[in-house]
Amino acid sequence: MEIRLKRVYDDPSPEDGYRVLVDRLWPRGLSKERAALDLWVKEVAPSPELRRAFHHDGMSWDAFAEAYRSELGGPARTAVSSLRAELAAHAVVTLLHAVHDDVHNHALILRDVLEA
Repeated sequence: MEIRLKRVYDDPSPEDGYRVLVDRLWPRGLSKERAALDLWVKEVAPSPELRRAFHHDGMSWDAFAEAYRSELGGPARTAVSSLRAELAAHAVVTLLHAVHDDVHNHALILRDVLEA
């Protein structure tokens, strides 16, 4: 299985394969039709507290990555396992996120965890 990353605001493409939104909040201003999702898994997104600390309170990327990996291995472990099983049936999966930064976002970490 190939796991790709893409902003949910970008146009859907047949090359996206199975499209999974991995944000806790619905993307502002985006209709469900335009999003063209196959699945929305809120439970694997960073907790509201962690998201706030990173995006609004100046938490460093390294501290965020460590804390998010901890969440994925702890409270969100069941959701991660269920997602991994769901994705196994698809050759190409695109994890969708609303974050502007393509280098520092939770979908990168989630992809690494799912591929491990």
